[in-house]
Amino acid sequence: MKHKHVIFSYIQLEWGAIILNTKLLDLLAETYDSEEKVATEIINLAAILNLPKGTEHFVSDLHGEYQAFQHVLRNGSGRVKEKINDLFKDELTETELNEFASLVYYPKEKLRIIKNEYSSEHELNEFYTESIARMIKLLSYASSKYTRSKIRKALPASFVYIIEELLYKTDETSNKEEYYTKIVQQVISLDQADKLISGLACTIQRLVIDHLHVVGDIYDRGPEPDKIMDTLINYHSVDIQWGNHDVLWLGAYSGSKVCLANIIRICARYDNLDIIEDVYGINLRPLLNLAERYYGDNPAFRPKQHADEELSEHEALQITKIHQAIAIIQFKLEIPIIKRRPQFNMSDRLLLEKVDYERNELILNGELHKLEDPCFTTVDPANPERLLAEEEEVVNRLLFSVQHSEKLTRHMDFLIKRGTLYLKYNGNLLIHGCIPLDKKGNMESMAIENQVYTGRALLDKFEGYVREAFQKPDISDDLSTDMVWYLWTGEYSSLFGKRAMTTFERYFIKDKHTHKEEKNPYYYLRENEETCRNILTEFGLDPEQGHIINGHTPVKEIDGENPIKGNGKMVVIDGGFSKAYQSTTGIAGYTLLYNSYGMQLVAHKHFSSKDEVVRGGTDVLSVKRLVNKELQRKKVLETNIGEELLEQVSLLKGLMKYRYMK
Repeated sequence: MKHKHVIFSYIQLEWGAIILNTKLLDLLAETYDSEEKVATEIINLAAILNLPKGTEHFVSDLHGEYQAFQHVLRNGSGRVKEKINDLFKDELTETELNEFASLVYYPKEKLRIIKNEYSSEHELNEFYTESIARMIKLLSYASSKYTRSKIRKALPASFVYIIEELLYKTDETSNKEEYYTKIVQQVISLDQADKLISGLACTIQRLVIDHLHVVGDIYDRGPEPDKIMDTLINYHSVDIQWGNHDVLWLGAYSGSKVCLANIIRICARYDNLDIIEDVYGINLRPLLNLAERYYGDNPAFRPKQHADEELSEHEALQITKIHQAIAIIQFKLEIPIIKRRPQFNMSDRLLLEKVDYERNELILNGELHKLEDPCFTTVDPANPERLLAEEEEVVNRLLFSVQHSEKLTRHMDFLIKRGTLYLKYNGNLLIHGCIPLDKKGNMESMAIENQVYTGRALLDKFEGYVREAFQKPDISDDLSTDMVWYLWTGEYSSLFGKRAMTTFERYFIKDKHTHKEEKNPYYYLRENEETCRNILTEFGLDPEQGHIINGHTPVKEIDGENPIKGNGKMVVIDGGFSKAYQSTTGIAGYTLLYNSYGMQLVAHKHFSSKDEVVRGGTDVLSVKRLVNKELQRKKVLETNIGEELLEQVSLLKGLMKYRYMK
């Protein structure tokens, strides 16, 4: 049976092309080799179609904030606490409810603390007995809409038998009361209670959320994107919609030197170079040597320090020098791309060519600006795009290290396989950035290789280039590789969503008017319901039922901005996971839940630490807002998975007629 899904996938490819020949049916018959097996599977699948749809969990703009992300996963954006309250609100005090919730979130850490609080073995055993009983009751409640087969797959392998016996109690006559009691007593006496409770807690977390959507930007700013990637790789069901920062990392791995320069510059800016060097094993010593040779201190390039860490003056100065060196390399590398790709329409960004290096001045949009804190030591005024031989060698060595990092390879492989630019899922459109629009709400067009693309076709074209570049990492200057960089910074990029990126101005010009990045009209037109409906229609979705789930732009709740837009047709869930945004948003992120009853938006308070949750029983949930409520509870039949199951039922019925009903 282990090859069943592979067989179905293979046959469905042929079925989609309206080719269903006897060889394929014979292949399916190897798994279902009797009429009874076929009938049983049809009955099973048809029954599953009538179960309530599983809960989808949407998160966005994680930006390396692993600890906060872990907590949101563990509490299911409040779903775990809701279920605990449903079951035990009349039995436990508020403090006891919080204590039990923290045990479910962080069982190992909580158990270490609890065991030190009991003075006798008898009291500890009573705690174990009570906690196991509550965990079993909570697991039963959390798993009530799933098949036994699905639950079994979620259980810890070491305790499947024990948990199933306790979970499916049928002791109405007291014949087995001592049997169940003895199971728990033996678990405790054999010192297996901690492991059982931890296994139950993890199973509850897994069953509360059926599927996870990451709507972009796993990387940059925060300190631990690698741990987020490891978590996602091991998560039971997940998809990713690439964000602009994710595509930047994919671009660097795919051979784009300018994307590589960008990720190192951003890591230097946010004091996250450890990700490059310590986590992914990329040697920054050659870059540091170059930086030490040509650059000094510069206030514009001082790193943004983490609140909980303090850099020494020596460390801060080293990062400042690296920051300057890689920024200038980035600006140089942009020039030849802009010149060889006139369709990018970015000639106004050739700023190194516009600088008066004797006066340190620049004419920008007809205005003369004095350049502050210049660091153009390695720039040749006669040929600003020319890399020094040392710079070129450093870039080549960095690229080699990036493409030969085992850990980064594993992460980028996962990101390309599980990721897309957009996703149509259960009637909704998931997209990180935007659909480029003009001021009238029409979808903007871009000419690529003598053909014009708009809307969905444009995004499909962009995604094709990302995948093509990934397949050719040894080529660093073809159109597909350049296009990945364009997705980071281009006017019609669905990920950038602005007219121009003003990185150069932010470093060197004091006038903040030059720093402003004009957003695509999408970002104010999305307040309009008609705009949202038009986008849903463009992507082949029902505008009556569908929603757009969007990330990328932090929602400034502190200023009264509403994350629910377009009369409920759009939900923006970037509320500021990144600590860098929280002073302007006033919150610490939005997440979205979509179960069989409808959608709920969850706002989160600032997450301080895991220890605060474990010791204090506090949580970081704030307000839940109803986005919509289903008039009729949605079933699996009405989902993407339901479509697949219907196809499987159709195939099995075909097999039944072909092999067993002649």
